[in-house]
Amino acid sequence: MQATRKPSAGPLQGIKILDLTRLLPGPLGAMMMADMGAEVIKIESPTFKDYARNFPPFLDKEAAIYLAFNRSKRSLVLDYKADEGKAILLELVKTADIVMEQFRPGVMDRMGLGYEDLKKVNPKIIYVSITGYGQTGPYRDKAGHDLNYISYAGALGITGEQGKAPVIPGVQTADIAGGSYMSVIACLAALQARHTTGVGQFVDVAMMDSVMPLTVTAHAAFAATNQPQPRGSLFLSGGLANYNVYPCQDGKYVALGTLEPQFWMKFCQVTGKGEWMNKIAPTSNKAVQALYEEVKAFFETQPQQYWVDLSDQHDLLISPVYDIHEVENDPQVQAREMIVEQAHPTAGKVKTIGVPLKFSETKAQPAWAAPVFGADTKAILREAGYSEAQIEAWVAQKLIVG
Repeated sequence: MQATRKPSAGPLQGIKILDLTRLLPGPLGAMMMADMGAEVIKIESPTFKDYARNFPPFLDKEAAIYLAFNRSKRSLVLDYKADEGKAILLELVKTADIVMEQFRPGVMDRMGLGYEDLKKVNPKIIYVSITGYGQTGPYRDKAGHDLNYISYAGALGITGEQGKAPVIPGVQTADIAGGSYMSVIACLAALQARHTTGVGQFVDVAMMDSVMPLTVTAHAAFAATNQPQPRGSLFLSGGLANYNVYPCQDGKYVALGTLEPQFWMKFCQVTGKGEWMNKIAPTSNKAVQALYEEVKAFFETQPQQYWVDLSDQHDLLISPVYDIHEVENDPQVQAREMIVEQAHPTAGKVKTIGVPLKFSETKAQPAWAAPVFGADTKAILREAGYSEAQIEAWVAQKLIVG
């Protein structure tokens, strides 16, 4: 294991982040910034590991989801609840730019590691706290998960078919869009503010709040009409026959994205369905449903690949609905390097999703696979100025693992 590994590429080189988060929202956000060149130190307790390490499936003894959320990071295992461990953490805060945590409101304060405690040792520290409902309000202390947050935010209520029960999204919407992505935005915005003002700050990231912008079109329609927006009837989520998902002859599906009239007209021309051209204006739900059934029957006459090939020939905005196992074989995914493979010291070859942002001058790229538990502990403490004797004594005391 490389003892002094540090990021060598990306626009965030020189930024140090202490990542105390667990599971999905914070770890994925911190990993995105690690891929962009930040030095991210993932901090776990010897007896309080990231829960993601426990979930199957496993590659050797490493959990696949842990590997997916934590590459490009360094691993420090430290009992920061103990007085001596807390002192070590506070020492690391002195040279850090950002601390990310994902505990319920008040937990870090009770440990003496809240924002007010940390800014005493580093006034420039940026403290990003990710919670379900935020630091204020009647839900502040509620427990919750992704499904709860999208439920309160209205995102679950508009997901699914008209007249049927809400459908759980296939992705963790609040965790990723509301937690991971928003935590990255929080860090970068606070870094810019610190560049201007010279001081750090506390950033309150609530996943319920942060998922609400995903419902912006439904809220806009409600605000304009003061009418409920039933699932399956909104323009961009089932309310149009020309912007919908259709089954094919072989049991697979395609997505038809002919939203604008010119694209719909071209689709009708190429497929010889001129009688459909003037039917896309949604005069009523009944009319939309009738057109949908006609288009559905038409798509069911040919297999998925036929429609994809036809779209490629004529630019018809028809795309295959991939299952997860099919995604990595797509030529666009391959060209954009959106599936990467790395060697892990115990898990072997690990495939993870690539870096979505492409920088022309400061290329962002995965640095290394997710770290083994405590792999960088000793190196990090040496860099902080601690002696070998102190480090070995802490290992013996089980204050650290490394």
